Amino acid sequence: MLKIADKPPGLSDEQWLMREASKITSALGEMFSPICEVVLHDLMNPEHAIIQIENNLSGRSVGDSATELGLARIVDSSIPEVLANYANSFSDGRPVKSTSIGLKNKSGKYIAAICLNLDISYLKSVSAHLEQLTRIKSDAAPVGEHLTRRPADVSAKILAFAARRNRDPRALTSDEKSEILRELVDEGALERRGAAETIATVLGVSRSNIYYYIKKIQNS
Repeated sequence: MLKIADKPPGLSDEQWLMREASKITSALGEMFSPICEVVLHDLMNPEHAIIQIENNLSGRSVGDSATELGLARIVDSSIPEVLANYANSFSDGRPVKSTSIGLKNKSGKYIAAICLNLDISYLKSVSAHLEQLTRIKSDAAPVGEHLTRRPADVSAKILAFAARRNRDPRALTSDEKSEILRELVDEGALERRGAAETIATVLGVSRSNIYYYIKKIQNS
């Protein structure tokens, strides 16, 4: 790990720290693009504090002055070094979640700050769209439906059985319904969730009728 003592020749401690902070600013900006602005402030030059800005969402520019928090840090080193997830806003009113990381020199004086400003208006919009997409109506379907593989296989088997007899499944005779149900019982299809309801719908009978046929088969 690079130590202060190992800094490149010709750089002061403050210059070295600012160079390292610039790397972090660039990486964070790339990581959270495009919805998070990342700004590096040079608190040794408050009138032109902004020296780097990634994913510019606030409309500020390199060379702009420090924020109120930056100015407060300059005069008060007791302000916490990390202020995380506090409410903020851009000039156009968009809500922002901000985090400010103050960087001190060896004497304990704030000389820089890395600030992250997350545009949560975008995320709230996405959240609203997702809520709309996932909204359901419990009474919208006239019958219960199960999107599992096995009940669909049961339907296909009944339809194929009826097709071989050149008729609609609902037109099958009692003996034919007993025959196809016997096949399904032997395969264990009725043990699967939703199978009885699916069979009843395809055959056009009530679920109680299905259980009647099953009982009749078991007793035969």
